[in-house]
Amino acid sequence: MLPLAGLVTPIAVIFVLLILVSASFRVLRQYERGVMFTLGRFSSVRGPGLIMFVPFIQQIVSVDLRTVVMEIPKQDLITRDNVSVKVDAVLYFHVADPEKAIIQVEQYVAATNMLAQTTLRSVLGQHELDELLANRTALNTDVQDILDSRTKEWGIIVTAVEIRDVQLTDNMVKAIAKQAEAERDRRAKVIHAEAEFQAAQTLVNAATILASIPAAMQLRYLQTLTEIGGEHNTTVVFPMPLDIVKPFLDILDRKAAPVPATNGLKVPAL
Repeated sequence: MLPLAGLVTPIAVIFVLLILVSASFRVLRQYERGVMFTLGRFSSVRGPGLIMFVPFIQQIVSVDLRTVVMEIPKQDLITRDNVSVKVDAVLYFHVADPEKAIIQVEQYVAATNMLAQTTLRSVLGQHELDELLANRTALNTDVQDILDSRTKEWGIIVTAVEIRDVQLTDNMVKAIAKQAEAERDRRAKVIHAEAEFQAAQTLVNAATILASIPAAMQLRYLQTLTEIGGEHNTTVVFPMPLDIVKPFLDILDRKAAPVPATNGLKVPAL
């Protein structure tokens, strides 16, 4: 029994040494960094590759440097024009400084998520519903800038924020549809009124030209007769120019005028 006990002790020692040696090495991938602490104090940032450290004295916390795609859950908010909506978004960020991400904040992923929710409600609540629906690119930039300015002290860079969906109540959807229909009707009426104005202005310009140039009026008269003659009509009405008819109208007016009395003398009729 004694020889067997003597063999067990060296084997146990070798086994413990093997465990300690294996625990003294760690392999970090290309997208990972290791924040090393020596007796609880920050020592350095290691990686990527093979890292060697002293177990129980040094400790390594690995940090992923890849871009994190985080879904921001639906947030209930009230716009500046008192409209209740639900908005969700997608957040893209990555760790730029592993030391700050581990030391400055506890659970940097959860902290960034909560900060994104509150920032989204705060920024979108300062705008009206029309801006929220039409200017998403500008709102995305505003939310990103505010988030990035606040997460830099955590060693985190926010690369993008995308508003994904804006949900409205059924009553608000109907109201927006009615507003769009009214806007289309208004534009149609404005376009029709502008067309009528342009047509009237064109007619006025044409009448001015015809009145200033008699020859143009005669040409227009002849063109009208040509158009009428080219059609198969049983009845043709010829418009007579006023300068031709006017002398005859003057003669008729003189004959119809009463003759004034001249001291009992009779004035022979013409």
